Amino acid sequence: MSKPSDLGSLKIGSYILLPHSDQPSGEPCRIIEYDTSKPGKHGAAKARIVGQGIFDGKNRPHVGPVSMQIHVPMINKKVGQIISING
Repeated sequence: MSKPSDLGSLKIGSYILLPHSDQPSGEPCRIIEYDTSKPGKHGAAKARIVGQGIFDGKNRPHVGPVSMQIHVPMINKKVGQIISING
């Protein structure tokens, strides 16, 4: 499950689903670089993101307007305790 979010509201260390040619729904990545440019005379501000793939470790660059919607996975972190290990 994921929710849409603006590119301008993301931070380094957060998780996103970057569009990829093999997976149209997106490749889960962790943001390792984030940079924004100022709006110019003929265009809106742009965001440059480099995401590191969670499963394969590849760096995936992405450039888009700050107002662009991108999917952010909903991650629930819970604490648990191991009671026994059989084997």
